Amino acid sequence: MAPAPTTAVSSRPSVIQLVFRDKAMLYGAYMPSLLHGGLFVPTTRSHRLGDEVYLLVALPDDPTRYPVVGTVAWITPAKSPSGRPQGIGVHFPSDEKTQGLRLRIEELLGTLLAGAQPTQTL
Repeated sequence: MAPAPTTAVSSRPSVIQLVFRDKAMLYGAYMPSLLHGGLFVPTTRSHRLGDEVYLLVALPDDPTRYPVVGTVAWITPAKSPSGRPQGIGVHFPSDEKTQGLRLRIEELLGTLLAGAQPTQTL
């Protein structure tokens, strides 16, 4: 008889593709308040704080796919009292390549970063 499948969480990081079609979507997901920046990732998959997550990020009007290995900094559960969508906040690492992505995001968002529009983040 074969053993029953386990429900243990795999140590293998998640791989998630994020495609931002416009600046408004990017603004809603970007987290400049985290030390090295980060992105909100809408997902129903189960994650724990500190989990590694592989992101492939596509920015508006940019054919490049930016790979990022970040860590889960917060979790927004399903049916959040705040009304925000379910997902995770992924904190960027401090490596040069990812910080280049952060600068590119901030360049794209420009003056939007100074705005007070609500976002999907903290």
